[in-house]
Amino acid sequence: MTAQEQPTNKLAPLQPNMEKIFAAQRDACQLLPYPSRADRADRLTRLKKLIIENKDTLAAAINKDFGNRSLDETLMFDVMLPVQYINYNLKNMKRWMKPQRRHLGLHMQPASAKVVYQPLGMVGIIGAWNYPLFLVAAPLAAVLAAGNRAMIKMSEHNPASGALFAELISQAFSPDEVCVFNGDVAIAKQLTSLDLDHIIFTGSTRIGREIMSAAADHLTPVTLELGGKSPAIISETADMANAALRICHGKTANGGQICVAPDYALIPKGRSDDFLKHIQRSYQQLYPYGPSSDDCTSIVNEAQFQRLQAWLEDAKLKGATITNMAPDYICKDRKMPLYVVSNLNSDMMLMQEEIFGPILPIIEYNQFDDAIYQIQTSARPLAAYYFGSNADEIQIVEKHTHSGGVTINDCLFHATVDDAPFGGVGPSGMGHYHGKEGFLQFSKAKTILTKGPINTSRLLYPPFGKFIHKLIYRYLIR
Repeated sequence: MTAQEQPTNKLAPLQPNMEKIFAAQRDACQLLPYPSRADRADRLTRLKKLIIENKDTLAAAINKDFGNRSLDETLMFDVMLPVQYINYNLKNMKRWMKPQRRHLGLHMQPASAKVVYQPLGMVGIIGAWNYPLFLVAAPLAAVLAAGNRAMIKMSEHNPASGALFAELISQAFSPDEVCVFNGDVAIAKQLTSLDLDHIIFTGSTRIGREIMSAAADHLTPVTLELGGKSPAIISETADMANAALRICHGKTANGGQICVAPDYALIPKGRSDDFLKHIQRSYQQLYPYGPSSDDCTSIVNEAQFQRLQAWLEDAKLKGATITNMAPDYICKDRKMPLYVVSNLNSDMMLMQEEIFGPILPIIEYNQFDDAIYQIQTSARPLAAYYFGSNADEIQIVEKHTHSGGVTINDCLFHATVDDAPFGGVGPSGMGHYHGKEGFLQFSKAKTILTKGPINTSRLLYPPFGKFIHKLIYRYLIR
């Protein structure tokens, strides 16, 4: 997802406080290294109550940060989804916490083996500006379910919601359980310099590399949720009207500022005009009042707005054809209509970087294999989308391309499935959370072998060359 750059506020006095809270959380981990299910459920319930009871003030703060943030998009994605993830963890946590029995070979008998999922300890969560609540509350749900404590850094691009969330967390949690920090990039760097047990970061690939580099000093494992240029393939078998509507929604929700938004569309040769006609209708259907609608979310700040405008101008100067879905609208309040861009080439910025805004490049392909080759030879994205009904093509998309996840005949929604992992691959990230995979990501799977007084392992001791050794090899090496 596009970078968290250009700090907007500085809270240097928080820096010494961070060291104290780090020490307090470390002491708390040592005193209670394995919180009970009741302890974990209590923390999750407090988080859920915090979000539900303050949803209106949180929505107002997020709206202030954006200039205009669709209220329904906030309620759906920054409120409803975290609540659903918390509920899912509460429902399944008891089962996940149970030790798992594991098989032992004949040469290990008599004995038993089990795997215990132990909390890692302290997890640093670095959120992103496009979904300021969801992208900290969702991983926090998994972190707490796994029995950990958390130190959270909010994005500097969300000063209002960041300050509010920090205050609400301080009311619901003691600092040695969960603590929130706000401030510029220096605060994020200080957090990642600590000897944490895990770091999860959501943001750009460039910043992800910096997080990983900082974590390497302490060999801290990282989960990176990044982004990339997620393709949407439209098959010859697709219902073009249906595909256009769903791609239009995926590209305009939250002002296109979504890490799993379709970044570009691959369309059968000669079908671009058909697609353009349907996406124009789709845009009018979704936003009958155009970008002036309250349902249209603003670009988060002036720097991001100017970047998108510059990329459109760059494409135009290099020969692209740009179609504005609301040609009579004069951009104001950083609210942009959807732009569809054709006649592209690889020199354009739109084709080099993740767009992260309401701009949709379209590329025609001759054969389906050409579309697959385009994906295979590009950096691995966070998502891939296929529209159509050809079973063989679906199998190829699923098995012959790499991406963080796939949705067939829709956009975005694979990332919201409670019971499935979410994460990238290669440049789009590493590690997973959501579902059981989130619990596992923030746990240490510890093997425990238990043996009794009968020591059959003695048969494997030296001196070697005995008949028993030959017998063991005869029956176990085959």
